[in-house]
Amino acid sequence: MPAWPVASGGPGTSKRPDPSRGPNASEKAAVSRRPNASEKANPSGGPDGPAEGGSSGSRAGRSRGRPLIASLVGLVVAISGCATSQDVAAQGSVSQGTSPNTASQGAPSRSATTPAAPGQETAPPAEKSSRQTTPAGQVPAPPSPKAAIPTDPARLARSLATTTAELRRAIDAWRRDGDPGKGEPPEPVVLLALHQQRIYRYLILNPKVAARTYAKLPKALARQAKDNVTAGRDLRSLVRPISGAVKFRVQPPKPADFLLDHFRYAERRFGVEWEVLAAVMFVETKFGRVRSPSHTGAKGPMQFMPRTWDAYGMGGDIQDTRDSLLAAANYLRASGAPRDYRRALYAYNHSQAYVNAVLLHARQIKQDIRNYYAYYNWQVFVVTTRGDRRLTGP
Repeated sequence: MPAWPVASGGPGTSKRPDPSRGPNASEKAAVSRRPNASEKANPSGGPDGPAEGGSSGSRAGRSRGRPLIASLVGLVVAISGCATSQDVAAQGSVSQGTSPNTASQGAPSRSATTPAAPGQETAPPAEKSSRQTTPAGQVPAPPSPKAAIPTDPARLARSLATTTAELRRAIDAWRRDGDPGKGEPPEPVVLLALHQQRIYRYLILNPKVAARTYAKLPKALARQAKDNVTAGRDLRSLVRPISGAVKFRVQPPKPADFLLDHFRYAERRFGVEWEVLAAVMFVETKFGRVRSPSHTGAKGPMQFMPRTWDAYGMGGDIQDTRDSLLAAANYLRASGAPRDYRRALYAYNHSQAYVNAVLLHARQIKQDIRNYYAYYNWQVFVVTTRGDRRLTGP
């Protein structure tokens, strides 16, 4: 599963790709031999459950300056909205710096330490404060990062439907008028994606409420909600809360379309669907936000064990985004993809829960590319024994 890196990758089996180059379809695929048992990705390495990526640039204000508390163990950080029902913001800030192989964003990685989570909210704030009222005809203001999450199924359904619709409109505007290949996500996208994520986190922790909520959603959104909640619960089952103060490194991700270009290039080169690669990166490190190595030693944006990297990294840098995506596609191809994604993903991480979660997220991205941009803006959370800590975002 997801873990997080601190060192550079070891030697590979072929000439190292130049990370400064963009995707080049003329490069030949270098598929190494099938992984043997000693080379397969360690099942406990990698980011799963409680970590949720963070937004980039100035908007990552909560993480500016000091270190943050988190776990070096992938199983401790919950992604895909896994964790407890309430957000407990990390206290401490992060400094901005330059990240390796930055294509456009110059935000640096951040390291922080804070005392273990203070108290945990046991119930969401009153719903009445969740959204601001706006005059008819005006676009409603995005929800605040701590806007209340409804607990009644009917209100939850309305909130999820409204938030998802507004988020899709905001993503369409970003792709049409902005520059996802270089710039940061606009504030409405960041805030709406966080609110959507928090709704799903609540549903993950409340199965009975979730079942009643599905019945009140439009059919298409109900299917999407079931996929996201099921994936979150699968990953949540792999998470162990942490206690005490632990150093945890996070940084802004590369721009969304920069990653998309490299996902698609890796698909052309190795035949592994880009949506699957995106889902793996989402689950492992929240698109490269998590930078700490796992307790087992897995490293980099795609969480490779060093020995596995030596066999499939093709001489690249384990910390480099482009090199890591190509290595992941190489490894999955050698392990059975695209013929058998379940087999290939199980080789990547020996957990059926992990396999199920990745495939559910990949299915959502395939159904609507806006789901990729929504996941890209989900934040990093850490589950502790005293509550959840959000490490990234507004």
